[in-house]
Amino acid sequence: MILGYARVSTQEQNLDRQMDQLKEAGCEKIFCEKITGTKKDRPEFDRLLDQIRSGDTIIISELTRLSRSTKDLFQIVEMIEKKRANIKSIKELWVDTTTPQGKLMFTIFAGISQFERDLISQRTKEGLASARMRGRNGGRPSKPKKDIELALKMYDSKEYSISEITKATGVSKTSIYRYIYQIQNSGN
Repeated sequence: MILGYARVSTQEQNLDRQMDQLKEAGCEKIFCEKITGTKKDRPEFDRLLDQIRSGDTIIISELTRLSRSTKDLFQIVEMIEKKRANIKSIKELWVDTTTPQGKLMFTIFAGISQFERDLISQRTKEGLASARMRGRNGGRPSKPKKDIELALKMYDSKEYSISEITKATGVSKTSIYRYIYQIQNSGN
């Protein structure tokens, strides 16, 4: 089955152009919605994903109607491919997993995208290692020991709520519980 997906971002925008393109491309069923692409939850798109079957082809007028980012696009295409279906863009001819050439092009672009993510990760790790060599460890600075001790004494007294302790000492609820856990598991 050939399925279409059309989307515009606001209620005032018109779906006619996309609908015409998808009908001309031979779509037997078209899912359309007026919702921003920045929302992860898109009801009609989710319905489309639920209904695709092995051998189906999803056609979109252009990539901007389908995904919010390159990463999002690759995740969507991966979901579609796991269902053994294909995707095709009318505007971006290289997005066509129905042909060997289209699959190759998509794989190349996916590889480039993964390469970029790996480079960013590598640069981040190198930057953190360089900072550590200079004595900078990153992360939040530790609270003064006296504040932590006061927070633990207040907690042990059972006279104060956690929110009162955090306001009085500036030690976060998470930190208080982490210190309590460390004390309980250290045998003190």
